[in-house]
Amino acid sequence: MSKALRVPDYLGHILQAIERIERYTAGMDAGAFLSSELVQDAVIRNLENLGEASNNIQRAAPEFAARHAGVPWAFMYAMRNRLSHGYAHVDLEIVWNAVQGDLPGLKTRVREVLADLRRSQDIGGEAP
Repeated sequence: MSKALRVPDYLGHILQAIERIERYTAGMDAGAFLSSELVQDAVIRNLENLGEASNNIQRAAPEFAARHAGVPWAFMYAMRNRLSHGYAHVDLEIVWNAVQGDLPGLKTRVREVLADLRRSQDIGGEAP
């Protein structure tokens, strides 16, 4: 039986997904992204993972999610659902704009939350 995941694990999953998206889209402009199905698929998959991790936090630790309302937990999960279930109708320009406009700030905020959590719980390590 696997060990139960904790909030720091889920926050790490979110950061990992963001960092993968950053690597996949490094040096790209919107045109390059819109013409690369491979990168689109990789980005969408990681946005789905990010949304799933955010939902796991909301379910496993709703009080934690409420204390950190500056992180858009519900929006991330709603985007995950839209990408997962509306795959035939994904607006790739919206995906690109989210990657460029929203992920950098989200990464900063999640890193701050994880660092604060590690300090307050003395669970060690540094935010990835």
